[in-house]
Amino acid sequence: MNIPANLKYTKDHEWIRIEGDIAYIGVTDFAQGELGDIVYVEVNSEGEEVKAGDVFGTVEAVKTTSDLFMPLTAKVLEFNSALNSSPELINSAPYGDGWIIKVQLSNADQSELMDSAAYAALVGA
Repeated sequence: MNIPANLKYTKDHEWIRIEGDIAYIGVTDFAQGELGDIVYVEVNSEGEEVKAGDVFGTVEAVKTTSDLFMPLTAKVLEFNSALNSSPELINSAPYGDGWIIKVQLSNADQSELMDSAAYAALVGA
């Protein structure tokens, strides 16, 4: 299982890569493995500010549908449109081409986020 050290993580299995006040968010390698083959991603929050912990979209896999939770309060700037035609990018490259949204952060409080070691402990890696 891949848990990059340069990312932050949530207990809901999202990752966040922070670059100043811009961040990219996706689901972790652990989450995509648990979900199975991802067939559809829906994000209806583009252009909206979403509070930390609120749902910003859903991921549909062959087995189940799962809500996506915002790690930090942020305005959704962009949905990864490549996922419209290739949602399986989340399975094959969860930390790369499989990112889900790009956001502008509203606050810098990262106290609820985990580093890679804490996330690895959470998932038993």
